[in-house]
Amino acid sequence: MSIKIKIFQFITPMVAALLLGSYGCSKKNEAEPISFDVTTTKVNGTSTSAFGRQDTVIFKFSGNPDMITFYSGEVGKRYEYISRTNATGTPQLQFSSLRANGSQAGSLSLLISTDFKGAKAGLVNGVFTRDTAGTNANIAAATWTDITGRATLSTGAAAAVSSGTINLSEFSKGQPVFLAFKYTAAPGSIQNKWTITNFAITNVLSDNTSYTIANLNGPASAISNYGVNTFGPGWAVSFDPAKNTNNIGWVYTDKTSLVITGAATAAAATAGVEAWAITGPIDLTRVTPDAGTSIKNITAKLPSYQYNYAAPGKYNAVFVAVNATSDESRSLNRTASLTVNP
Repeated sequence: MSIKIKIFQFITPMVAALLLGSYGCSKKNEAEPISFDVTTTKVNGTSTSAFGRQDTVIFKFSGNPDMITFYSGEVGKRYEYISRTNATGTPQLQFSSLRANGSQAGSLSLLISTDFKGAKAGLVNGVFTRDTAGTNANIAAATWTDITGRATLSTGAAAAVSSGTINLSEFSKGQPVFLAFKYTAAPGSIQNKWTITNFAITNVLSDNTSYTIANLNGPASAISNYGVNTFGPGWAVSFDPAKNTNNIGWVYTDKTSLVITGAATAAAATAGVEAWAITGPIDLTRVTPDAGTSIKNITAKLPSYQYNYAAPGKYNAVFVAVNATSDESRSLNRTASLTVNP
């Protein structure tokens, strides 16, 4: 019994030292508590929350957090909407069209679908390649609603014609939609050329803010809403060679246009044409989240910040202060409510 006691007494200090060393190695690198506040003054130092349109607002800070992000309270810069990606509004479509060549009637249709499965693509010998047959099968299988009658289309005048505003609210039912331009042409006579420009779908909210959610930008070309960039669904163009032996298709130019040119002479119009240009999936309730501006990093000291509001109104300017280490961060929000008079 006494031997066991001695062994235990010998081992215990070693174990304690190991445990102490382990605790020292794993101790969290904690962020400092934040002390931070904001007041507003005019340039002359007068403390106030009421400013004229020409005034520069001086936000004075107490404390020195590692980082500060500023949300002015203007549209696109409102802290309460930094996580908002959807809002119910009125989705509106507009575009311009120009018809040239020939006089074939009904060669352009505007269609919408809620069950199109999308353009298909896959790897062929290691190269990402469009699956044309699969895409055409999806087009044929989808239910397309013809809304051509809601748009004003060019009748062959020299200038492009605006479609007018087309309300898409009835199609906003919680699932994405696809818009398509379908081109058809008959053999034996000059086939029309169509140019589509200024295509845009916007979500107009009850507060009169408007968010572009799709246009002629490709998926890698940014769409800017109130200074905040997002990306649209892009476009796919396709035709079924069995219905289009002359291989006439839409030509898509990123950010610019959709153009299709049929046979320019009756002699060249040896076959009929069917060709499609289709958007990617569009959420008609989509909006762009608001964003802030980083005004301080850990290496700088910032006692105050100046800002000029472009329009009269009441604003809640929010400053998010952060202290951070490699292991954790702490944040603290401060709001400065102010009025900018006309």
